[in-house]
Parts: sequence; C-alpha cells; structure tokens
Amino acid sequence: MRQLVLDLLPNTPPSLDNFVAGSNDETLSALSAWLAGQTAQTAFHLWGEPASGKSHLLAASGFDYIDAGDDADLSGAHESSHLAVDNVEALSDNGQIALFNHFNRLRFDGGRLLTGARQSPRHLTLREDLRTRLGSGLIYRLHSLTDGEKLAALSALAQSRAMQVPPEWLDYLLRHAPRDMRSLSALIVALDRYSLEHKRPLTLPLLRTVLQDALP
Repeated sequence: MRQLVLDLLPNTPPSLDNFVAGSNDETLSALSAWLAGQTAQTAFHLWGEPASGKSHLLAASGFDYIDAGDDADLSGAHESSHLAVDNVEALSDNGQIALFNHFNRLRFDGGRLLTGARQSPRHLTLREDLRTRLGSGLIYRLHSLTDGEKLAALSALAQSRAMQVPPEWLDYLLRHAPRDMRSLSALIVALDRYSLEHKRPLTLPLLRTVLQDALP
C-alpha cells in the first residue's frame, strides 16, 4: 500500500496563493509588492522558526532557488539576476564571499536577492560585510502558525473537498505528522484520494494507515 499512498500525494508546487498566512498577512503583502517591483530594495530577508514557511515563500518567488544547507559554497548561483538563498546561515566562508560579491553585482544590475534564515541579519554568524548587505534591505519575520490556525486551515481544506473529518482526526494528524502546512495539506488530499479511489470510508484507522505509509 505504501507506493499507492505515495502516488496519491499531491505534487503541488509552492505558490503565494497556497501559502497559509495566519498572522503573516503583512509580511506576505510586503513580499508580493517587492516581487512585483513595487519597492526598490535589492534584498528581502525572511526569518523565523523552522516550519514557519520560509522555504515555501522562497520557492514560490519564482527566483532561482538555492538551499545553502545543500550548496554551502553557492556554486549553483550561476550569476542569477533573481536569486533566492534559503538557510543562508549555513553558507561556508567561500559561499559568504560569493554571496557578498553577487549582491554587489545584483545591486549594480538591478537584480534581486531573497534570503531566508532562522534569525534576522544582525544576529546571523556571517561576515560583517555580508550581514550589512542583507540588513540593508527589507526584513520581515514569519510567525509560525498556531495549532488553532493549522486546524482551521486543514478543516477548511477538508470541507472544500466535501470530506467529513472530525476535529479529533485533525488533532491526531498534528501530533503524528510533520508540522508544516504543506505536508499536512498533502496528507489530507492523499487521504481523500485514497478513500475515493478504493471506495473505503473515511475512518481514523484509514488516516493512521495513510499517515504510516506516507511517511518514512
């Protein structure tokens, strides 16, 4: 069954439209305006706790996306004029030099740099000249969704698919699944698809099976 469930998980690319903002409406509005060229700053920095949505928004920007946790030397930048660097605090010494030089080129050429990290630039352990560059642009904190906000969003998703999902099932999902909204939403969709395709009623045991088989 595991492969069946994996096949049912939706492949929904991150977008600004499918980002659950919660209390981050102001940040989402500012980012949208910046991406649309309505503000002139070269840099935009998003910071917040894990699963607060940083990676989602960086990937949704449409910029060339690089995760510094995987590419610490920034070898994948390729002189991009619109670059999104996630987990910027993981950059190696060479990566920090590369990003500093790249920032200067972007500013000269009218390009854009979007970065994400767990902290604001002033608290990052990076080269001082790079921290100064990142801190010269727009800086917004992303607040993690509360459990109540996640439950409300998941309940709305279930209702939009005509699914009868009791609140205790969603509580179970929050306790046992990854806590980012993209994973939680994908599991709700997979549960619905599996129930419909195999003509099995929605039950808590079915949710447990889908969850067990969908996760490593």
